[in-house]
Amino acid sequence: MNKRVLFIGGSPCSGKSTVAERISKAYGAYYFKVDDFLDKFTDTAAEKGYPVCKKSIAMTPDEIWMREPLIQCKDEFLIYDEISELVFEYLNKIDADFIVTEGAAYTPNVMVKYKKKEYISIIPTPDFQISHYKEREWVPYILEGCSDKQQAFHNWMERDILFAKQIKAECEENAVPCIVNDGLKRQDEMFRMVKELFHLK
Repeated sequence: MNKRVLFIGGSPCSGKSTVAERISKAYGAYYFKVDDFLDKFTDTAAEKGYPVCKKSIAMTPDEIWMREPLIQCKDEFLIYDEISELVFEYLNKIDADFIVTEGAAYTPNVMVKYKKKEYISIIPTPDFQISHYKEREWVPYILEGCSDKQQAFHNWMERDILFAKQIKAECEENAVPCIVNDGLKRQDEMFRMVKELFHLK
């Protein structure tokens, strides 16, 4: 089956899922959100002996979130690299001829490695990222078990700011379109920009 797959990568809390959901509704595309399967892919990669995934599933909340943000960020990229083959295997099995998929796992370097063409990234400005995260009701559950939740949250935000910077640099290096969401663009405008980049009428 000749399927068309639109990939939206970028940084967490940038508006990726909102745009992907709108594309799915407007064009009848199957929507695959990588984050919904992240634990499953990480566990499978760990079982296969991939070192960073194996290490990450054995870590305590403090061991995860109290590390230097730069180390957290580097590990995040390595995890996405380790699970990439599993993500694409899963995508190939989806019985749909038009798919829109999004997730931070689609880093520019991963996408270049797998020669995926219909790909863009969306990253948030630091202010928009932090304000967005503060609205998410699941944040306290992620940090449960941390000895210093305030410091853990600060480290998490710093990690994602560094992640966004690296995504932007990889996009520039690989000539990948990268939208920076400052929270001032209306959802309609973001949707229009993404539609144009994907040549959707």
